[in-house]
Amino acid sequence: MDIGTADVMEYALNSVSWVTKATVNERTGNAVVLFEADRRDEVLGSIGTLDPAAVNMDELPAGKGRELKREFEEKLCLLVTKRIAKKLFLPLSVRAVITAVNSVPYMVEAAKSISRRKIEVSILDAASILVSMLLGDFETASSVMFLLKVGDIMDDWTHTKSVNDLAEAMSLNVDKVWTRANDGQEVLVSVGAVGKDDIMIVRTGSVIPLDGKVIEGECSVNQASMTGESVPVKKHAGDPVYSGTVVEEGELVAMVTNVAGTGRYDRIVSMIEESEKLKSEAEVKASKLADRLVPYTFGATLLTYILTRNVRRAASILMVDFCCALKLSMPIAFLSAMREAGDRHISVKGGKFLEAVADADTIVFDKTGTLTHAQPTVKDIVPFTKQDPMELLRLAACLEEHYPHSIANAVVRKAEEEGLLHEERHSEVEYVVAHGIVSSVDGHRVLLGSYHFVFEDEGCRIPRGKNKLFGELPAEYSHLYMAIDGTLAAVILIEDPLRSEAHEVIEMLRDEGITKVVMMTGDSERTAASVARKVGVDDYYSEVLPEDKASFVKREHELGRKVIMVGDGINDSPALSEADVGIAISNGAAIAREIADITVAEDDLRGLVFLRRLSSALMERIHGNYRKIIGINSGLILLGAFGAMQSSTTSLLHNTSTILISSASMTDLLDE
Repeated sequence: MDIGTADVMEYALNSVSWVTKATVNERTGNAVVLFEADRRDEVLGSIGTLDPAAVNMDELPAGKGRELKREFEEKLCLLVTKRIAKKLFLPLSVRAVITAVNSVPYMVEAAKSISRRKIEVSILDAASILVSMLLGDFETASSVMFLLKVGDIMDDWTHTKSVNDLAEAMSLNVDKVWTRANDGQEVLVSVGAVGKDDIMIVRTGSVIPLDGKVIEGECSVNQASMTGESVPVKKHAGDPVYSGTVVEEGELVAMVTNVAGTGRYDRIVSMIEESEKLKSEAEVKASKLADRLVPYTFGATLLTYILTRNVRRAASILMVDFCCALKLSMPIAFLSAMREAGDRHISVKGGKFLEAVADADTIVFDKTGTLTHAQPTVKDIVPFTKQDPMELLRLAACLEEHYPHSIANAVVRKAEEEGLLHEERHSEVEYVVAHGIVSSVDGHRVLLGSYHFVFEDEGCRIPRGKNKLFGELPAEYSHLYMAIDGTLAAVILIEDPLRSEAHEVIEMLRDEGITKVVMMTGDSERTAASVARKVGVDDYYSEVLPEDKASFVKREHELGRKVIMVGDGINDSPALSEADVGIAISNGAAIAREIADITVAEDDLRGLVFLRRLSSALMERIHGNYRKIIGINSGLILLGAFGAMQSSTTSLLHNTSTILISSASMTDLLDE
C-alpha cells in the first residue's frame, strides 16, 4: 500500500460517523478501527464497500505526517544498521579511520563557534570526540558521534513534525465561497470550483479561502496566522489578500490569483520555521542552560586534570554533559503532549500555549456557543406587523447566511427546515461587529441584531399598540430583533440551552487550580444573570462589546494574573488575541478558530479539563526531567572525577540515560 492510498483509506474510515478512530499502516497494509459498541456488522459492511476513488482529494488534510514519519524512521534505521554492520564486519583499524573521517564535521562546527568567540555545545562535543581519539579510544568517540546523530535526527523530527502539525492546524478547511457570476448575482460555490481570475466576495468574520487581489471594498484583515501581526491590516482596491487570513471588519471583492491548494501550506511552514512560535519558555530555558553549562564542564575537566594529573579521569568528565539531554528531551515532551491533545481532537498551535494553560489562574468564558450549546435553534418568530412570519424568516435568513456565527446559522437552518428559498434580494450587506446587520431590500432599510443596536444605536420604534406584546416576550429565550424602515417588524426567539456539563466543568477547573471563573456575554442582564447563577461562575458581565472583553483581559494582566479566554464568535477574537492563551470552540466562527492558540473540536467542555490536566502533567514531566538530567549527570561526573569509572563507561551511561529520558518523554502523560 502506498502512502497516498493509506491517507485516503484512513480519511474515509474516519469520516464514518460511528467510527471513534481509525489508523492505517501502509507498511503492513492493515487498518485498526475503533468503533461504537454493537456496530461490528456495520463496520465490516462499510469496509467491504469502501471506495477510495470516491474520496474528494481536496478534502484530505494538508499535512504530510505519514511521509514525514517514514522519512525519519528510515534515517534512524539506516544509521543503526550502519553502526551494527561496521562493528560486525570491519576490523578495528578500519573503524578507527572511519571514526576520524566522521569527526571532521564536528571539528569544523567547533571551529566556527570559536571564531565567533562563543563557548557552545558544539565545542564540548568536538572536545569529547577529539580527546577520546587522542587517548586511542576510537570506540568511545564513535559512540559519542552515533548518539549525537541520533539526537540530531530526533531533534529534527520533533521540530519538523511540530511545524507540520501547526501548519495543518492553521490550514482551515473552507468548503464554500461566495462568488460573483457574470450577471452580477452572488453564488455560493465549492472552493474547488473557483478558478483563477474568478471574483470572490468575503465578509466580516469569514476566512479568505484563496489568494486574491482586492478590486472593490475596504476591510480590516487579520493576518496573524500568516505574518504574526497582531493588528489587523487595512485592505483597499489593488491590495493583495492571502488565503487563510480573516476579514475582521468590512467586506471585500477580490479577483482570485491562486486556486485551491497552491502555496498556503508551504507559506505557513516557511513562516513558522523563521519564528520562535513553537518554543515554550521551558524549551528556551533548556537550550540556554545547555550552552551556559559548557564552560563549567570544561572547568571541571581542567580542575580534575590539575588535581589528579590523570588524563583519563579528566576525559571521563568531558564525556558527560547536560546539553544533549536538555536539548533533546524538552521538545520531545512538548511534542508528545501536543500529540496526546490531538488524540482528543484538541489542536495546539505550539508548546508555549500548553505552558500557558498550566500557568493560568483565570478563565473567561463567552456564553453563546461556549457555556451554551454551539447549535442554538429558532424557537419562534413573533411578528409586530401584518407581514407573514415565514416571509420575515426568509428575509432574516437571506441576510444571516453571509455571516458565520451560531445565531446566524440557527436562522439559516430554520429557513431550510421550513423549505424557504432565501435568494439574494438585498443590494448590499453591512455587518456591524457585535451589533448586527444593515441591508437594503426592495428599497427598504432592514436592520437585524441586538436590542442595543436596533433600539439604542439606530433609534427604531415599536409599532403602536404592540408594547404589551413586546413586554410579554418570553424571558427564557435570546431575542434577535428585526426592524424595517425604523419600525420593529419581528423578534426571532432563539433557544440556546446550557451545556449539561457546564457547571461540573467549572467546578473541576477550580479543583485543577483555576481561582477565578468569569462569564462575558453580549446578552441582556436578565439572561446573563440567569446563566451565571446556573453554571456557578465567580463573576459575569452582560451587554459587553468585543473591546470590553479584551479590556477585561488587559486589566487581569495588570493585576498579575494569567488568563485563558474561551470563545467561539467574531465578538471574541480581540479577547482571544489578548489572552495568554485563547481557546476556540471549533464549530464557531472561522475568525475565532484562526486567531485562537488552541482549538477544541469535541462538543464537550470536559476537553478544557483534560487540557488543564495535560498541561499540568507536562510541566511536572519537564521539571522531573530537569531533576533526572542534573542528578544523573552530576553523579557520573563525580564518579569519573574520583576514578570510579572510566571515560568510556561514563559516556555510555550518560548517553543511555539521555535516550531513556527522551524515550520516557514520548509516553502519554494521562491515563484517561
